[in-house]
Amino acid sequence: MTLKFRLWAGSCMVGAMLAASVSAAAERSTPSDAPAAKIAVVPEPTESPRYLHDESKTVQGSVTIAGRALGYQSEAGILVVHVKDPMDDDAPPIREDKSQPPPPQPPEAGMSYVAYFRGDKEDTHRPITFLYNGGPGSSTVWLHMGAFGPKRVVTADDSHSPAAPYRLIDNEYSLLDVSDLVFIDAPGTGFGHLRGADKEKAFYGVDEDAHAFANFIVEFLSRHRRWNSPKYLFGESYGTTRSAALANILQSEKSLDLNGIILLSQILNFDTSADQPQFNPGIDLPYALVLPTYAATAWYHHKLPNQPAAIEPLLREVENFAMTDYLQALAAGSTLSAERKTEIAAKLHGYTGLPAEYIERANLRVNGGEFEKTLLGSDVTTGRLDTRFAGPTIDPMSKEADYDPQSAAISSAYVSAFNDYVRTTLKFGERKTYKAEMFDVDKVWDMLHQPPGSSTKVAGPVNVMPDLAVAMKQNPNLKVQLNGGYYDLATPYFAAVYELHQLPIQSSLQANIEMHFYTSGHMVYAHEPDLKALHANVAAFIEKTRNAGGK
Repeated sequence: MTLKFRLWAGSCMVGAMLAASVSAAAERSTPSDAPAAKIAVVPEPTESPRYLHDESKTVQGSVTIAGRALGYQSEAGILVVHVKDPMDDDAPPIREDKSQPPPPQPPEAGMSYVAYFRGDKEDTHRPITFLYNGGPGSSTVWLHMGAFGPKRVVTADDSHSPAAPYRLIDNEYSLLDVSDLVFIDAPGTGFGHLRGADKEKAFYGVDEDAHAFANFIVEFLSRHRRWNSPKYLFGESYGTTRSAALANILQSEKSLDLNGIILLSQILNFDTSADQPQFNPGIDLPYALVLPTYAATAWYHHKLPNQPAAIEPLLREVENFAMTDYLQALAAGSTLSAERKTEIAAKLHGYTGLPAEYIERANLRVNGGEFEKTLLGSDVTTGRLDTRFAGPTIDPMSKEADYDPQSAAISSAYVSAFNDYVRTTLKFGERKTYKAEMFDVDKVWDMLHQPPGSSTKVAGPVNVMPDLAVAMKQNPNLKVQLNGGYYDLATPYFAAVYELHQLPIQSSLQANIEMHFYTSGHMVYAHEPDLKALHANVAAFIEKTRNAGGK
């Protein structure tokens, strides 16, 4: 799967849905490129499954965290969002001629979700965190069932998990101890559906998706009276791309200041992706930024010719080489001497475990898929989301990896466990199909983005660094936390560091950013020691930023 269209949110789901209209009190706005469909009340039977409506189911539960039983309410449901407030337009005149078709239905999306509120009564002053995976086109089953929901599924640490039955346990690392939680499925995923004219155009795109999430959040805050709660965004993978755009929309269009943004497995600038940089010649930065992840992977699989005892000193050394000698050699292009090319290839062999001759034939440029396919030989492929994983190669003659062994190893466990949990425990989802992810999203997704200050969408790879920068400038108390795994080839940790250091913000605002790294991959929570550390870091971040001004 390519990074451009299948980042999991990343690394990767919940809720349900079916037909009606949202509260007139909710604040909404129309993106400048939104379809010009007229919002109208369609005079057809609203009980038909062809029309969407809000629905939810609330149940009580409990979980043990840090040795203490914690009671909570769960709310699984579907919330219908629109491109603009449907009450802003007059209803169409009554049709005298019933033989004519009704007016076109305006685009709307039923977004499924599961929310958890600590205690038997919702405390409107508690922090509230909105969580989502990425893709684009992924539901949020991954963060829900693997990271911070009150229950989590147990999977093998770095190998393929056995088939069902899967084990669901109390999640002692749930964030429910410090914040109420809302796990949101992206439009078209989970139990959600789209309806109306130009529905894909209205919701499937960088900007369209961010506006849908903004409308969901303001509607949810209104219905639950949570406008005065400390508010957080937690995005994984493409969800970090969404968070940057979303934070700017909430700030500039909804007048909503966030307390914090938590980024897991970040990608803000798609020019840094190591997935297919060969199609963007002249932009060599991806090869340098992914090199520390190659070194970490080779170290984990004992493929380095001179294996050091510890990984951290190795990574600091490789980071320095990547941004100096290596990047300079790549920038030299055709002027690089044969002797210097051989010298750099030998150094890369020492850091990656790949044969020096292979590196030279690749012109010192090995992309992510080639590395995954080559490191362990022709018969074994390493993971992409988490390179600690490995599996049988699909085609030993292929140039690049044909699949991701980590994704294959755990997906069934997450999806199966959730489908059982949502129906038996949350009492929601009967006669509904849960879509863990949306396939072929690349055929309909608009990857062009209109950054702040631009009058139009900008051609080229997505870059939402300006969005995050503007949000941080307009709200100078906004804090940002980066979390990343050393073994993540989908969104390499060093690329994330580079992006945040390149944000166009004042140097004083750089102090609002903190970074944490883990000995796991894209889904750092799939490695239990890192889940424990991730919980500790995020909980501390929320605790210190929950008051006004981050005091």
